[in-house]
Amino acid sequence: MTQILVIGSEGQLGNEIQKLSKDIQEASFVFTSLETLDVTDSNKLDETVRNTNYDYIINCTAYTAVDKAEEDQNLAYEINAQALEVIGLASKAINAKVIHVSTDYVFDGCNHKPYIESDTTAPQSVYGKTKLKGEQLLMEKNHNSIVIRTSWLYSSHGNNFVKTMIKLGQERDELGIIFDQIGSPTYAGDLAKSIIHMVKSDIAQSIPFIAGIYHYSNEGVASWYDFARTIHKKKGIQCALKPIESKEYPTPAPRPHYSVMNKGKIKKAYQLTIPHWEDSLEHCLAELDIKQN
Repeated sequence: MTQILVIGSEGQLGNEIQKLSKDIQEASFVFTSLETLDVTDSNKLDETVRNTNYDYIINCTAYTAVDKAEEDQNLAYEINAQALEVIGLASKAINAKVIHVSTDYVFDGCNHKPYIESDTTAPQSVYGKTKLKGEQLLMEKNHNSIVIRTSWLYSSHGNNFVKTMIKLGQERDELGIIFDQIGSPTYAGDLAKSIIHMVKSDIAQSIPFIAGIYHYSNEGVASWYDFARTIHKKKGIQCALKPIESKEYPTPAPRPHYSVMNKGKIKKAYQLTIPHWEDSLEHCLAELDIKQN
């Protein structure tokens, strides 16, 4: 039976992969969380990967506190970069294939057309720099790896923009939301389905595992203001939203002003149909309603 290790299963993406794992009867999953596997413990991480003959390793863990990373540089590096070197070396030793999730923050956000995988990277934050280093270390240590860059991830699990906008919208009469940062919201459930599809296709030998870097987000483009407005509209929240510029809401870490990514490569390679972000948002909101009732 195919053996799959999922690292970081307590996060948004890992949680969605856990839900979908039941759909792969031909595979046995092992899920680790921060409590069961501290990826900053290189020896433990190496031992965990090597001790079972895994066929696939899916890494969902990351240091994602973008602003905090500016001060907490060492920990961000250990989780986002150093751990990937360990995973790369250990997975290579057991001949395992790796799928790792990265970010749009590897770009400087100065493009005016969707980024393709070969575009020049120029991260502007510690978070972006450590994530890029992790990509490089993994690909260097295990060539049989896939890196998926994604953006604006949200789900019904954990903390994210969607849940924050619902909470604040219900508590306040007015909110200022940034309108000059453009990207594509990504529902973690859709990304998880695509990752599971990639693994299942390789197991079934219908579509081979094609190593390399890919971009994945939901279809469509929005500003944070557009995203918030749509969330409130779909939830029937009556809160005045005021569009503001990034300079009116300064943060320790700079954000990409434009981080739309071209998904043509992954759609063609894996025959994927990706939903529009507004459709996926409805699915997420429906899940949240079920959890609350």
